[in-house]
Amino acid sequence: MQFSKKKVVLIEDSPVALEILQRLLNSSPDVDVVGTARDGVEGLEVISQTNPDVICTDLLMDNMDGLELTKRIMAEDPRPILVISNFVQKTDIDNVFRLLQAGAADVFPKPSTDSPTDYEKLKAALIAKIKVLSSMKVALRRQQQLMTAPVELSTSGSILRSESLITNVGSRIKIICIGASTGGLQTIQKILSQLPSNFPLPVICTLHLSEGILSGLVNWLSSECQLRVKIAQVGEYPLPGTIYFAPEKHHLELDFLGKFAYVKALPGEKHCPSITITFKSIANFYSRATVGVLLSGLGSDGAEGLQMISQVGGMTIAQNEKSGAIFGMVKEAIALGAAQNLLEVEEIAPFLLKTISGQ
Repeated sequence: MQFSKKKVVLIEDSPVALEILQRLLNSSPDVDVVGTARDGVEGLEVISQTNPDVICTDLLMDNMDGLELTKRIMAEDPRPILVISNFVQKTDIDNVFRLLQAGAADVFPKPSTDSPTDYEKLKAALIAKIKVLSSMKVALRRQQQLMTAPVELSTSGSILRSESLITNVGSRIKIICIGASTGGLQTIQKILSQLPSNFPLPVICTLHLSEGILSGLVNWLSSECQLRVKIAQVGEYPLPGTIYFAPEKHHLELDFLGKFAYVKALPGEKHCPSITITFKSIANFYSRATVGVLLSGLGSDGAEGLQMISQVGGMTIAQNEKSGAIFGMVKEAIALGAAQNLLEVEEIAPFLLKTISGQ
């Protein structure tokens, strides 16, 4: 069977960075760099000529920067966009994540290492991300849809349409855990930014991120959300009204007292932090008081964790296929009978609020 290569366009104004990225991607038999450009203006021309599967763009460029380029692409000819940046200053971090809000699919740190070991690790991570993003479905995006208003906790009226199998359990819910993979950063922002300042539960998030992205993501979400956003620390109790993220390079669990604990990955583990490990640990401690939310992602991480939440009597939610998601993880959860509620992204936060308010 013959497999077609994933076509990539690189838009980068640094000759050194461009050369490294080309070398990284061209080393893979599954990826073909079909064009390069020095800025967004050139990039739009190259994209129209080459019809790539994935676009990789820098942030700061002359003539047209990465943000304006992303807005143009998503409004005119949407495709998966990977932002490659080195996050030098806080303003850069803020702008990088504005690209996500504008429609970019994910973020990757700009390569700058001379270490052979780090180089191989970076190459594997970048190629894997390109393969995942090439499978994403993206849609035209209007600018007025980019900002999402918070939802009031005292929502009224009927719930948005969903395939719901569970009725009101609001009085017993104590914690919410969310898992997402490559391409899920936009979705996380959409959901968390809708939670109001009086949201009464802790929210634990586990994401598959490129190394070095987490602190910038937390900083950006802190400016987007009404709740406190932070990286979970060992020995902390999950507190109401706080959004916690699993750390880099470690799995996040709860100990026998319900405090956060870090666990090192075992050799050969594909994802660290693992969504399933976090989900299972939370389900083990909170049992039926748990709500698990599984978002887009390739593979199966999170499916068994969502299954355990369902088995102990908790509520489970999964992002439906209509959302344009990479449906692998959710598909596995459905196969296990773990996805009680299949919702569109825009429905998830209102559904959570109605559930915990007992309506």
